[in-house]
Amino acid sequence: MTASSNSEEQAYLDLCSRIIAQGEHRPDRTGTGTKSLFAPPQLRFDLSNDTFPLLTTKRVFSKGVIHELLWFVKGSTDASLLSEKGVKIWEGNGSRQFLDSLGLHDRREGDLGPVYGFQWRHFGAEYKDCDTDYSGKGVDQLADVIKKLKTNPHDRRIIMSAWNPPDFPKMALPPCHVFCQFYVNFPNDLPDSNTGKQAKTTLKPKLSCLLYQRSCDMGLGVPFNIASYALLTKMIAHVVDMDCGEFIHTLGDTHVYLDHIEALQEQINRTPRQFPKLTIKEERKDQIKSIDDFKYEDFEISDYNPYPPIKMKMSV
Repeated sequence: MTASSNSEEQAYLDLCSRIIAQGEHRPDRTGTGTKSLFAPPQLRFDLSNDTFPLLTTKRVFSKGVIHELLWFVKGSTDASLLSEKGVKIWEGNGSRQFLDSLGLHDRREGDLGPVYGFQWRHFGAEYKDCDTDYSGKGVDQLADVIKKLKTNPHDRRIIMSAWNPPDFPKMALPPCHVFCQFYVNFPNDLPDSNTGKQAKTTLKPKLSCLLYQRSCDMGLGVPFNIASYALLTKMIAHVVDMDCGEFIHTLGDTHVYLDHIEALQEQINRTPRQFPKLTIKEERKDQIKSIDDFKYEDFEISDYNPYPPIKMKMSV
Protein backbone atom coordinates (compact mmCIF):
# COMPACT_ATOMS: atom_id res chain seq x y z
CA MET A 1 0.00 0.00 0.00
CA THR A 2 1.41 3.37 -1.01
CA ALA A 3 0.94 6.63 0.85
CA SER A 4 -2.31 8.43 0.08
CA SER A 5 -2.84 12.14 -0.42
CA ASN A 6 -6.45 11.67 0.77
CA SER A 7 -5.82 11.80 4.52
CA GLU A 8 -9.54 12.11 5.33
CA GLU A 9 -10.48 8.75 3.79
CA GLN A 10 -7.27 7.25 5.17
CA ALA A 11 -8.45 8.23 8.68
CA TYR A 12 -11.64 6.22 8.06
CA LEU A 13 -9.59 3.20 6.93
CA ASP A 14 -7.23 3.52 9.89
CA LEU A 15 -10.20 3.52 12.25
CA CYS A 16 -11.59 0.37 10.61
CA SER A 17 -8.18 -1.27 11.03
CA ARG A 18 -7.99 -0.23 14.68
CA ILE A 19 -11.46 -1.63 15.43
CA ILE A 20 -10.58 -4.97 13.83
CA ALA A 21 -7.31 -5.17 15.79
CA GLN A 22 -8.39 -3.73 19.15
CA GLY A 23 -12.20 -3.73 19.28
CA GLU A 24 -14.15 -5.52 21.97
CA HIS A 25 -16.21 -8.54 20.92
CA ARG A 26 -19.85 -7.69 21.58
CA PRO A 27 -23.22 -9.31 20.89
CA ASP A 28 -25.70 -7.17 18.98
CA ARG A 29 -29.37 -6.84 18.10
CA THR A 30 -28.99 -8.69 14.79
CA GLY A 31 -27.23 -11.74 16.26
CA THR A 32 -24.23 -11.25 13.96
CA GLY A 33 -21.71 -10.00 16.54
CA THR A 34 -19.33 -7.07 16.26
CA LYS A 35 -15.93 -5.75 17.24
CA SER A 36 -16.50 -2.34 18.78
CA LEU A 37 -14.80 0.79 20.09
CA PHE A 38 -16.57 3.62 21.89
CA ALA A 39 -16.14 7.28 20.91
CA PRO A 40 -13.00 7.16 18.75
CA PRO A 41 -11.51 10.41 17.38
CA GLN A 42 -13.82 12.38 15.11
CA LEU A 43 -13.69 12.03 11.35
CA ARG A 44 -13.50 15.40 9.56
CA PHE A 45 -14.14 16.17 5.91
CA ASP A 46 -13.48 19.44 4.06
CA LEU A 47 -16.48 20.30 1.88
CA SER A 48 -15.04 23.40 0.24
CA ASN A 49 -14.52 23.73 -3.52
CA ASP A 50 -17.41 21.34 -4.24
CA THR A 51 -15.54 18.43 -2.63
CA PHE A 52 -17.86 15.49 -1.92
CA PRO A 53 -16.57 12.83 0.53
CA LEU A 54 -17.74 9.77 -1.37
CA LEU A 55 -15.29 7.04 -0.40
CA THR A 56 -13.03 5.87 -3.20
CA THR A 57 -11.65 2.61 -1.78
CA LYS A 58 -14.95 1.03 -2.78
CA ARG A 59 -17.80 2.31 -4.90
CA VAL A 60 -20.47 3.96 -2.73
CA PHE A 61 -24.10 3.79 -3.87
CA SER A 62 -24.48 7.51 -4.59
CA LYS A 63 -27.90 7.05 -6.19
CA GLY A 64 -29.09 5.59 -2.90
CA VAL A 65 -27.51 8.41 -0.87
CA ILE A 66 -29.29 11.11 -2.89
CA HIS A 67 -32.70 9.43 -3.13
CA GLU A 68 -32.74 8.53 0.58
CA LEU A 69 -31.82 12.07 1.62
CA LEU A 70 -34.52 13.59 -0.59
CA TRP A 71 -36.95 11.07 0.97
CA PHE A 72 -35.92 12.27 4.45
CA VAL A 73 -36.33 15.91 3.40
CA LYS A 74 -39.81 15.14 2.10
CA GLY A 75 -40.69 13.72 5.53
CA SER A 76 -41.63 10.38 4.01
CA THR A 77 -41.63 7.11 5.97
CA ASP A 78 -42.79 4.82 3.15
CA ALA A 79 -39.93 2.50 2.13
CA SER A 80 -41.80 1.42 -1.01
CA LEU A 81 -41.25 4.90 -2.50
CA LEU A 82 -37.50 4.30 -2.32
CA SER A 83 -37.80 0.73 -3.62
CA GLU A 84 -39.62 2.05 -6.69
CA LYS A 85 -36.51 4.13 -7.47
CA GLY A 86 -34.22 1.11 -7.14
CA VAL A 87 -33.09 1.97 -3.62
CA LYS A 88 -33.87 -1.09 -1.52
CA ILE A 89 -31.86 -0.31 1.63
CA TRP A 90 -34.97 -0.09 3.85
CA GLU A 91 -36.77 -3.15 2.49
CA GLY A 92 -35.55 -5.46 5.26
CA ASN A 93 -36.78 -3.16 8.03
CA GLY A 94 -40.09 -2.62 6.24
CA SER A 95 -40.81 -6.27 5.44
CA ARG A 96 -43.94 -7.97 6.73
CA GLN A 97 -41.82 -10.43 8.73
CA PHE A 98 -39.75 -7.68 10.39
CA LEU A 99 -42.73 -5.49 11.25
CA ASP A 100 -44.58 -8.48 12.70
CA SER A 101 -41.52 -9.33 14.81
CA LEU A 102 -41.90 -5.89 16.43
CA GLY A 103 -45.60 -6.41 17.06
CA LEU A 104 -46.56 -3.91 14.35
CA HIS A 105 -49.13 -6.24 12.79
CA ASP A 106 -51.47 -3.46 11.68
CA ARG A 107 -48.72 -1.57 9.88
CA ARG A 108 -48.72 -2.10 6.12
CA GLU A 109 -45.56 -3.45 4.53
CA GLY A 110 -43.07 -0.68 3.86
CA ASP A 111 -44.48 1.64 6.56
CA LEU A 112 -41.44 2.28 8.77
CA GLY A 113 -43.20 4.44 11.34
CA PRO A 114 -41.97 7.87 12.51
CA VAL A 115 -38.34 7.49 11.42
CA TYR A 116 -35.88 10.19 10.31
CA GLY A 117 -37.91 12.23 7.85
CA PHE A 118 -40.94 12.39 10.14
CA GLN A 119 -38.80 13.60 13.05
CA TRP A 120 -37.02 16.19 10.86
CA ARG A 121 -40.25 17.69 9.51
CA HIS A 122 -43.02 16.80 12.04
CA PHE A 123 -41.34 16.28 15.42
CA GLY A 124 -43.98 15.76 18.13
CA ALA A 125 -46.90 15.11 15.78
CA GLU A 126 -48.97 11.99 16.41
CA TYR A 127 -47.98 9.29 13.91
CA LYS A 128 -50.77 7.28 12.31
CA ASP A 129 -49.36 5.76 9.14
CA CYS A 130 -47.13 6.61 6.20
CA ASP A 131 -50.08 7.64 4.01
CA THR A 132 -51.40 10.37 6.32
CA ASP A 133 -50.86 14.03 5.38
CA TYR A 134 -48.96 15.69 8.24
CA SER A 135 -48.75 19.16 6.69
CA GLY A 136 -48.51 21.80 9.39
CA LYS A 137 -48.29 19.24 12.19
CA GLY A 138 -45.45 18.97 14.68
CA VAL A 139 -42.21 20.95 14.62
CA ASP A 140 -40.50 21.34 11.26
CA GLN A 141 -36.92 21.20 12.54
CA LEU A 142 -35.35 21.39 9.10
CA ALA A 143 -37.27 24.57 8.24
CA ASP A 144 -36.29 25.99 11.63
CA VAL A 145 -32.60 25.27 10.96
CA ILE A 146 -32.81 27.13 7.66
CA LYS A 147 -34.70 30.06 9.22
CA LYS A 148 -32.07 30.43 11.95
CA LEU A 149 -29.22 30.28 9.45
CA LYS A 150 -30.84 33.11 7.51
CA THR A 151 -31.85 35.31 10.46
CA ASN A 152 -29.48 34.48 13.33
CA PRO A 153 -26.49 32.48 12.04
CA HIS A 154 -24.55 32.93 15.30
CA ASP A 155 -27.24 30.97 17.16
CA ARG A 156 -25.90 28.04 19.21
CA ARG A 157 -29.18 26.15 18.85
CA ILE A 158 -29.16 25.41 15.12
CA ILE A 159 -29.89 21.76 15.79
CA MET A 160 -31.95 18.94 14.29
CA SER A 161 -32.66 15.78 16.29
CA ALA A 162 -34.21 12.47 15.29
CA TRP A 163 -34.06 11.12 18.87
CA ASN A 164 -37.64 11.01 20.15
CA PRO A 165 -38.09 8.20 22.74
CA PRO A 166 -41.92 8.33 22.93
CA ASP A 167 -42.02 7.40 19.24
CA PHE A 168 -39.58 4.46 19.49
CA PRO A 169 -42.30 1.78 19.86
CA LYS A 170 -43.78 2.94 16.54
CA MET A 171 -40.46 2.90 14.64
CA ALA A 172 -39.15 -0.01 12.61
CA LEU A 173 -35.70 1.10 13.78
CA PRO A 174 -34.70 3.87 16.22
CA PRO A 175 -32.34 6.40 14.62
CA CYS A 176 -28.62 5.63 14.37
CA HIS A 177 -27.61 9.13 13.21
CA VAL A 178 -29.48 11.03 15.85
CA PHE A 179 -28.39 14.65 16.18
CA CYS A 180 -26.75 17.28 14.01
CA GLN A 181 -25.71 20.87 14.71
CA PHE A 182 -24.86 23.55 12.18
CA TYR A 183 -22.26 26.27 12.64
CA VAL A 184 -21.51 29.30 10.48
CA ASN A 185 -17.98 30.62 10.16
CA PHE A 186 -17.51 34.19 8.94
CA PRO A 187 -14.13 34.38 7.17
CA ASN A 188 -12.33 37.68 6.83
CA ASP A 189 -10.44 39.00 3.85
CA LEU A 190 -6.73 39.66 4.31
CA PRO A 191 -5.84 43.08 5.78
CA ASP A 192 -5.31 45.89 3.29
CA SER A 193 -1.59 45.89 2.43
CA ASN A 194 -1.41 49.71 2.57
CA THR A 195 -3.42 50.50 5.69
CA GLY A 196 -3.16 47.23 7.60
CA LYS A 197 -6.87 47.52 8.36
CA GLN A 198 -9.27 44.66 7.87
CA ALA A 199 -10.98 45.02 4.52
CA LYS A 200 -14.73 44.57 4.27
CA THR A 201 -15.20 40.89 3.53
CA THR A 202 -16.34 39.73 0.11
CA LEU A 203 -16.29 36.08 1.09
CA LYS A 204 -19.45 34.12 1.81
CA PRO A 205 -19.99 32.61 5.27
CA LYS A 206 -19.12 28.93 5.53
CA LEU A 207 -21.60 26.35 6.79
CA SER A 208 -20.36 23.32 8.74
CA CYS A 209 -22.27 20.35 10.14
CA LEU A 210 -21.47 18.23 13.19
CA LEU A 211 -23.22 14.84 13.42
CA TYR A 212 -23.47 12.61 16.47
CA GLN A 213 -24.15 9.00 15.50
CA ARG A 214 -24.92 6.56 18.32
CA SER A 215 -24.49 3.34 16.31
CA CYS A 216 -21.89 3.28 13.55
CA ASP A 217 -21.64 0.35 11.13
CA MET A 218 -18.24 1.11 9.65
CA GLY A 219 -18.51 -1.27 6.72
CA LEU A 220 -21.87 -0.34 5.21
CA GLY A 221 -23.51 2.48 7.13
CA VAL A 222 -20.80 5.04 7.86
CA PRO A 223 -19.66 5.62 4.24
CA PHE A 224 -23.32 6.24 3.38
CA ASN A 225 -23.84 8.54 6.39
CA ILE A 226 -20.75 10.62 5.58
CA ALA A 227 -21.97 11.24 2.04
CA SER A 228 -25.57 11.90 3.15
CA TYR A 229 -24.78 14.59 5.73
CA ALA A 230 -22.19 16.17 3.44
CA LEU A 231 -24.92 16.43 0.80
CA LEU A 232 -27.43 17.80 3.30
CA THR A 233 -24.90 20.49 4.26
CA LYS A 234 -24.40 21.39 0.61
CA MET A 235 -28.14 21.60 -0.01
CA ILE A 236 -28.77 23.83 3.00
CA ALA A 237 -25.75 25.99 2.13
CA HIS A 238 -27.22 26.61 -1.32
CA VAL A 239 -30.61 27.60 0.10
CA VAL A 240 -29.09 30.07 2.60
CA ASP A 241 -26.46 31.39 0.14
CA MET A 242 -23.37 30.18 1.97
CA ASP A 243 -20.28 28.22 1.06
CA CYS A 244 -19.49 24.89 2.68
CA GLY A 245 -17.02 24.42 5.50
CA GLU A 246 -16.63 20.97 7.07
CA PHE A 247 -18.59 17.85 7.91
CA ILE A 248 -17.51 16.55 11.32
CA HIS A 249 -18.56 13.03 12.33
CA THR A 250 -18.70 12.11 16.03
CA LEU A 251 -19.14 8.38 16.54
CA GLY A 252 -20.49 6.52 19.59
CA ASP A 253 -20.60 2.70 19.43
CA THR A 254 -18.29 2.35 16.45
CA HIS A 255 -18.27 -1.23 15.19
CA VAL A 256 -17.38 -3.71 12.51
CA TYR A 257 -19.69 -6.67 12.00
CA LEU A 258 -17.76 -9.94 12.22
CA ASP A 259 -18.92 -10.97 8.75
CA HIS A 260 -17.56 -7.68 7.30
CA ILE A 261 -13.98 -8.11 8.55
CA GLU A 262 -12.62 -9.92 5.48
CA ALA A 263 -14.18 -7.42 3.08
CA LEU A 264 -12.93 -4.46 5.10
CA GLN A 265 -9.41 -5.85 5.20
CA GLU A 266 -9.48 -5.87 1.41
CA GLN A 267 -10.65 -2.26 1.42
CA ILE A 268 -8.04 -1.20 4.00
CA ASN A 269 -5.28 -2.41 1.65
CA ARG A 270 -6.41 -0.01 -1.06
CA THR A 271 -4.88 3.46 -1.38
CA PRO A 272 -7.53 6.21 -1.28
CA ARG A 273 -7.89 8.40 -4.34
CA GLN A 274 -9.07 12.00 -4.45
CA PHE A 275 -12.70 12.64 -3.57
CA PRO A 276 -15.05 13.59 -6.41
CA LYS A 277 -16.86 16.88 -6.88
CA LEU A 278 -20.59 17.41 -6.43
CA THR A 279 -22.31 20.39 -7.98
CA ILE A 280 -25.85 21.58 -8.52
CA LYS A 281 -26.57 21.84 -12.23
CA GLU A 282 -26.13 25.41 -13.41
CA GLU A 283 -29.54 25.66 -15.05
CA ARG A 284 -31.24 24.74 -11.75
CA LYS A 285 -29.32 26.90 -9.29
CA ASP A 286 -31.56 29.96 -9.58
CA GLN A 287 -34.72 27.84 -9.49
CA ILE A 288 -33.93 26.17 -6.17
CA LYS A 289 -35.11 28.61 -3.51
CA SER A 290 -36.29 26.13 -0.87
CA ILE A 291 -34.96 22.86 0.57
CA ASP A 292 -38.11 21.24 -0.87
CA ASP A 293 -37.23 22.28 -4.43
CA PHE A 294 -34.38 19.80 -4.86
CA LYS A 295 -34.75 16.86 -7.25
CA TYR A 296 -32.51 13.88 -7.88
CA GLU A 297 -31.59 15.21 -11.32
CA ASP A 298 -30.24 18.47 -9.85
CA PHE A 299 -26.98 16.91 -8.68
CA GLU A 300 -23.91 16.15 -10.76
CA ILE A 301 -21.02 14.06 -9.43
CA SER A 302 -17.79 14.36 -11.40
CA ASP A 303 -14.27 12.92 -11.20
CA TYR A 304 -15.40 9.90 -9.17
CA ASN A 305 -12.87 7.16 -9.76
CA PRO A 306 -13.46 4.50 -7.09
CA TYR A 307 -12.14 0.99 -6.78
CA PRO A 308 -14.67 -1.78 -7.55
CA PRO A 309 -17.53 -2.45 -5.12
CA ILE A 310 -16.99 -4.73 -2.12
CA LYS A 311 -20.02 -6.74 -1.09
CA MET A 312 -21.04 -6.75 2.56
CA LYS A 313 -24.22 -8.23 3.98
CA MET A 314 -26.64 -5.82 5.66
CA SER A 315 -27.67 -7.00 9.12
CA VAL A 316 -31.35 -6.41 9.92
